[in-house]
Amino acid sequence: MELLITYDVETTTPEGAARLRKVARICEGYGHRVQKSVFEVTCTPTTRLRLEAALDAAIDRIRDSIRIYQLDQGTFANARHRGASVNPPHDGPLVL
Repeated sequence: MELLITYDVETTTPEGAARLRKVARICEGYGHRVQKSVFEVTCTPTTRLRLEAALDAAIDRIRDSIRIYQLDQGTFANARHRGASVNPPHDGPLVL
């Protein structure tokens, strides 16, 4: 399955900045950063559950927001980019 993950983490406090770094690290472990707070993830249903559990544990539900969009298979391959964008290899292995 293909997921588009976006997040907005409050960073006016040191704790918020730490949460932001943690959310980014979690997302980097599962997918490709395509913008500062946007990741494209290709995963299985089981991996999605692990990802969501890790993100839930990392955020402050009152101050932070994460949106996860499940997309049709092949959506990433059909994406059109403008400007300084990346075209991550979703069909290959994720190398950390």
